[in-house]
Amino acid sequence: MNREGKRKKEKGKRRRVALYFCFFLFAFSFFTPAFGASYTSVHGFALDDPGLGGRGACSYCHATHGAAGGAGTALWSQRLVDKVYTIYSSSTLDAKPGQPTGSTKLCLSCHDGTIAPAPTGEPGDSPLSASARALLMGELSVGTDLSDDHPVSFAYGPEIASADPQIKHPGSLAGGPVKLDKNGEMQCTSCHDAHKDVLPGFLVMDNRGSALCLQCHQPSGWSASVHATSTVAVPGSGQYATLADNGCNNCHVQHHAGSNAWLLISQDEERNCLACHDGTVSQKNVAADIQKSSGHKPDRYLAAHDPKEDPSQMAMHMECSDCHNPHAIKQGAAGALPGSLASVPGVNAAGVAVAAASAEYEICFKCHADNPDRVTSDITRQVTQTNTRLEFSTSNPSYHPVMGPGASNSVPSLINGLTVNSVIKCSDCHASDSSVRGPHGSTFSPLLVRNYATGITVSESPSAYALCYVCHNRTSILGDQSFRKHKRHIQEEQIPCSACHDAHGVQGSSSNHARLINFDTSVVTANDSTRLEYVNGGCYLKCHGKNHNGETGD
Repeated sequence: MNREGKRKKEKGKRRRVALYFCFFLFAFSFFTPAFGASYTSVHGFALDDPGLGGRGACSYCHATHGAAGGAGTALWSQRLVDKVYTIYSSSTLDAKPGQPTGSTKLCLSCHDGTIAPAPTGEPGDSPLSASARALLMGELSVGTDLSDDHPVSFAYGPEIASADPQIKHPGSLAGGPVKLDKNGEMQCTSCHDAHKDVLPGFLVMDNRGSALCLQCHQPSGWSASVHATSTVAVPGSGQYATLADNGCNNCHVQHHAGSNAWLLISQDEERNCLACHDGTVSQKNVAADIQKSSGHKPDRYLAAHDPKEDPSQMAMHMECSDCHNPHAIKQGAAGALPGSLASVPGVNAAGVAVAAASAEYEICFKCHADNPDRVTSDITRQVTQTNTRLEFSTSNPSYHPVMGPGASNSVPSLINGLTVNSVIKCSDCHASDSSVRGPHGSTFSPLLVRNYATGITVSESPSAYALCYVCHNRTSILGDQSFRKHKRHIQEEQIPCSACHDAHGVQGSSSNHARLINFDTSVVTANDSTRLEYVNGGCYLKCHGKNHNGETGD
């Protein structure tokens, strides 16, 4: 070739190099915003990492040519090894996740802790540095047990939103940061963008105030709840400082959850609540109350509560979420209920389960009514009934006015503005004996706000019957305004109130059980004529060895 030909060839070569260089600059400027800072991030495997053997930052995951078999997408450079993963499940999950698919399978090729093998290497053989391997096998590994991680690789279709109103329609994701894959499936990449190391965890958007969670989830009552709106500080809570900013992450975690179902931070359900409700964040110290001698003690049970449980058949247990809905709990009132009991399932007066209780007793009835494993009374009664729904029935001859005004039109001892038309709550009697509202724990059994002495004999005093005297005037009782020999019975002969009266109510139709008369058979027995009844104000019985044959107290 002559000199002129060589000169033209060299000039053409320089032009091609220049064009390639310009194309590279254009491409780099185009892709850099998409990739964010990942080029030198954890996923970037910095260019000077000796463990990469001089390979480029992108080439550990992607191959320009000859992508590994089995990956099927993203020009994946790693050879995938088939594994069987344990999949997330819960009773409230309407989605049907299966074994990992799509991009999730690619993510797990490193993040299952076994480290994706290089295309020419053996399983477990990786050119990564020791530090990178340590991270991927340690804190950045979700393992092969995905039951404690947010479900992925499931079709997110309209039917899921139809089955659960607390899940948004997938159409709401259109144009947003959370994206489904080409098959309409939720994947790791729906919440994480491996190329954008701008937010912690490569999240596709800031999760302050649960903004990312709420792209798909819409818990009933959440937007007005205390947990979504309170600006109280939560010490050591992580990325954000306040309860509202942490949102869902105050109780839930997306990976490595303590409880597999529902992804709670702690497996002990009550620990998720008591982390704040021990007086450190919440002003009320519930943790102290539940340690008292009598009360609802959630620490006796582990993973016993299920949102789908049947109140008529579930095993006896007590967890905070049996009485409180953490997604809807709020300040002030929720209809006839306090905000702390908003949107809690219950059982109504007819024994039918309801999605949201409208009265406090409906929440109590879940455990204390038709459930065969319910708590029973320590007092042996003439008429035995421990189903509180039936004890409080307004069709009974007498009952404390919980489900409706009482049966009697004359109760002269009532005080504190109470009348025969007044209605009371279960927690007026059964609740903490401290300033903490609600039935958490008390030193007075069975979970009473004040003392109520029972037994064979009781020395009457304001403290012995402190519970009764909250509503009933002691002077009126001892002045025999309700019964002509009250004073003689309870003060002089030391017969306890419980010997004659059943505090909840007496099931049946007989007027013999008016005025809550339901004798304690360990104190009161049949008389010598084998009669044990209260008829027209007169008693037929034997009490403390003495026969009664219809005395009315005159």
